[in-house]
Amino acid sequence: MDTLNAEKMANHKSSLKRIRQTATRKARNHYYAKTARNAVRDLRATTDKAAAAGMLPKVSSMLDKLAKRHIIHTNKAANLKSKLAIYINKLA
Repeated sequence: MDTLNAEKMANHKSSLKRIRQTATRKARNHYYAKTARNAVRDLRATTDKAAAAGMLPKVSSMLDKLAKRHIIHTNKAANLKSKLAIYINKLA
């Protein structure tokens, strides 16, 4: 929702503040989620086992933080971490 259009509808200072807070939070959550998706993609593109194993703790930490903040579901984070670990174990 555009803040300019929302300000025309809002009648209270608290609702205007809530609109601003929501927009800020949405932008921040989108950035964190996109960064984690890129990290997962980079890990899956890696074919060197040592490099991939070195990247796994950082990516797992990113996914855990997203799940803790309810940006992604806890089970989604667990599934991604499991699939990444399986992928790394299959690398020669």
